[in-house]
Amino acid sequence: MNALLVICGLSIVSLLAEIANFKKWLTAIAILGLLAATATLALEWDGEVRTYFSHMLMFDNVALAFTGLISVVSILWFWMASDYFQAQPQHRTERTSLVIFAIVGAILMASYNNMAMLFLGIEILSLSLYVLAGSNKESLLSIEAAFKYFLMGSFATGFLLMGIALLYGATGSFDIGTIAVFITEHSHALPAFFYAGVLLLLVGLAFKISAVPFHFWAPDVYGGAPTTVTAFMSTVVKIGALAAFYRMFSIGLVGTYSTWSTILMVITVLTLVLPNITAVYQSHVKRILAYSSVGHVGYILLAFTADPTASSGVIYYYLASYAVASIAAFSVLYLVEGNSESITIEYFNGLFKRNPLLAVGLTIALLSLAGIPPFPGFFGKYMVFALAIAKGYTPLVIVAVVTSLIGVYYYFRIIIAMYFQAPQQATALPVSGSQRALTFVLIALSFALGIFPDAVLSLIQ
Repeated sequence: MNALLVICGLSIVSLLAEIANFKKWLTAIAILGLLAATATLALEWDGEVRTYFSHMLMFDNVALAFTGLISVVSILWFWMASDYFQAQPQHRTERTSLVIFAIVGAILMASYNNMAMLFLGIEILSLSLYVLAGSNKESLLSIEAAFKYFLMGSFATGFLLMGIALLYGATGSFDIGTIAVFITEHSHALPAFFYAGVLLLLVGLAFKISAVPFHFWAPDVYGGAPTTVTAFMSTVVKIGALAAFYRMFSIGLVGTYSTWSTILMVITVLTLVLPNITAVYQSHVKRILAYSSVGHVGYILLAFTADPTASSGVIYYYLASYAVASIAAFSVLYLVEGNSESITIEYFNGLFKRNPLLAVGLTIALLSLAGIPPFPGFFGKYMVFALAIAKGYTPLVIVAVVTSLIGVYYYFRIIIAMYFQAPQQATALPVSGSQRALTFVLIALSFALGIFPDAVLSLIQ
């Protein structure tokens, strides 16, 4: 809870920066604030379950672990996006405050114990993202992305609210723990509209995690939004949304597993197959990474489908490895694209000759996303497959392995361009000292996650 309070205070400080005239230090202040928030999590790490605001928020080890992951990834994101805030200094305060408010929303989604708090977290997150997606007012693609995201997000929120209302009408409570007890005690007497509410909640949260067939907004929004905002959406926002999905269906609605398991299995297969096949035919790198992001949700859903109550460690490790690789990939993409809005694979031709460090960093990120050992993406997929096979979902694992092999193809298209194609520009690609340091840190984190997976898994046991 202290971490949430620190970050809320940080958002207010960022709003006051315009008045107090210290906005040029905002990025550094945001990073220091997030470091302080992460430190408070370590102090609360004692295994005790704490509830706040009449049990509307609950911070157990799982919530603390996801909150810590959100904070650490946000630090890396602010480090990566420093140029984004410097490009238009007149908008630095509002952009920083919107990002921090979005982080607050993600933390609420990872720690809610009441469906009203879930809705509050989703709206804080979403409203901030609608503005950030359209923050490049000189780009029609950015404005289009914000408009599409707003319309589709509002539509999905309607499904979510209707589901919450139906669950409340059937159980008389917004508390997910109380709902779980009610389901156990009235398993044979639940009204039909209760199950309709469960399915509406599934649809609403599936939209937030961009699972197929509710992913249709992701490629356009990811492709049109500023690259740094896309990186934020595919990492911090994705972690918060998946944490919210996990809490709802592993705690509150786990008693209705037989109702939604088959539907979730179909969604999982679609999320594994369609994005990976579609990504093969893309030439724009941001759209490739967008479909890749959707595809990785399929692997996480596979672990959750196999065992909703015992998959938290696997999901956490998979998200950590995915987030590090995505931040690394988007940081290089941001540096390579320059002022271009539609960056294709040809932009990466000969990148190794222009800047070897960036090429190596992107290669490691793509190999991890593809699931190539010894990088953490491989161990994440291995854990997912092992859990699914142990629970008897071998046919789904075969589908997942095939789609993973398809993913290797489109990731290697970029790698081949970097090393074996002639560069479009003969000049070296300059990189600041801060960006070089970030690349080294991300490479080190990739190796550390791959070598010491047990250290990450132990955080959420």
